[in-house]
Amino acid sequence: MDITDQRILAELQKDGRLTVTELAERVGLSVSPCHRRVRALEQSGAIRGYRAELDPATLGLKFSALVFITLRDGDRRAVDAFEHAVADVPQVLQAQRLFGDPDYLLHVITRDLAAFRQLYDEHLSALPGVQRLTSTLVMKDVVIDRPLPLHGH
Repeated sequence: MDITDQRILAELQKDGRLTVTELAERVGLSVSPCHRRVRALEQSGAIRGYRAELDPATLGLKFSALVFITLRDGDRRAVDAFEHAVADVPQVLQAQRLFGDPDYLLHVITRDLAAFRQLYDEHLSALPGVQRLTSTLVMKDVVIDRPLPLHGH
């Protein structure tokens, strides 16, 4: 990946709806080579896809929490069962497996505290293999969906 590819990725992170013509102009290429590079970046997996960025508050999702989960067992079957089940919970925006204790960190979003309590009691606590759940509320987002750093990695 050269500097031109990095510039293409930086521009697409800022605005994924750019036309190839607009993108080519911004990175100083003609349209055809720019299109070839974008296609190569997509095929290599550097670009995983394109999507709209939605505002949770506008959609009525105003309650955000971090949920820490410790599993009873750490064997492969327990981990697989938990990970498959948590992937099916739409309110879980992000789930990360951690080293040490706790085993997982979930970023959860709901419309309000009552909806979070219901999700916590009926779904999160019922996930397979859960030994302990703890949560903390998000007071404010400070950095969110930052573009990946491409220079000096």
